[in-house]
Amino acid sequence: MSKTHERPLYPFSAIVGQERMKIALILNAINPTIGGVLIRGERGTAKSTAVRSLATLLPEMDIVTGCPYGCNPNDPDTMCADCRTKHEAGTITSSKRKMRVVELPVSSTEDKVVGTLDIGEAIKSGEKRFDPGVLAEANRNILYVDEVNLLNDHIVDVLLDAAAMGLNTVEREGISFSHPANFILIGTMNPEEGDLRPQLLDRFGLCVSIEGIDNPDVRLDIVKRKMEFDKNPDAFRKIFATDDDELRRRIVEAKALLPDVRISDDMLRRIVEICIEAGVDGHRGDIAMMKVSSTLAAYRGRTEVKLEDLRDTADMVLLHRMKKTPFSEMRLDREKLDSLLS
Repeated sequence: MSKTHERPLYPFSAIVGQERMKIALILNAINPTIGGVLIRGERGTAKSTAVRSLATLLPEMDIVTGCPYGCNPNDPDTMCADCRTKHEAGTITSSKRKMRVVELPVSSTEDKVVGTLDIGEAIKSGEKRFDPGVLAEANRNILYVDEVNLLNDHIVDVLLDAAAMGLNTVEREGISFSHPANFILIGTMNPEEGDLRPQLLDRFGLCVSIEGIDNPDVRLDIVKRKMEFDKNPDAFRKIFATDDDELRRRIVEAKALLPDVRISDDMLRRIVEICIEAGVDGHRGDIAMMKVSSTLAAYRGRTEVKLEDLRDTADMVLLHRMKKTPFSEMRLDREKLDSLLS
């Protein structure tokens, strides 16, 4: 069997500009509990390139050999039923594999996403035969949906439910099957082609809006880098290998430091005040800002959340959660926000 040819990935550190998008992706790679990110922007603003390039920074992980869900051999609580049985029997074998970006086509059906149960086999033999879907492949990886706003609302609901629960459950004719589905959900979209419902927007941990770059010197740099990459991808990637290695190191160190990060009651109160001032309903915004600011502190090598961490994450957390204003017009009142963070 011939080996599948994989297209070379553009180096993450070679992407020019779009710093908010890049930091949002990095923060989710460090802390998957943030809840993913929605990237909104016009065509040609490196949205898809950035998401796919993130794969070059993702660390290796231990997996149960042969498991279709890539279960963690060191964490019985998140294992599928088969791996848990092997763990109890002491027969688990493990191997290493890099985290990867799993792409979901916008035309995907529900069966393609969640998987299918063979009802006939279940009735005949009493055994549950399950054909895994995209959510199985996405477990412990990144699930990327381009043009997420064009995806069927029901499918988006399924993705967000699985992301929140860390579990995918398929029920057919009174028979059910569950498997772990812990993944980072990343969606990209062009707002000119329609928006997501506010109920769905609120469930993305972060949202960043990006625009095309007007500076001619910067645009020239973008074009030149793309030409060099297309001409010789391997040589181009070597140029940015050191920078990518440094980003990868910082992500790994931040993941290790994150459990030690503390956020004071004063910082928590400021978060609550900011969310109230922004008119954010519910508590997802407060919780997301707590997680994101803590993760940013870890990325910056600190174990204490500071005001600058709140200031640098507030818009990513709150922009898509502000109420009573069309999404395309949502803007944080910077003066009011600065006064709360002073």
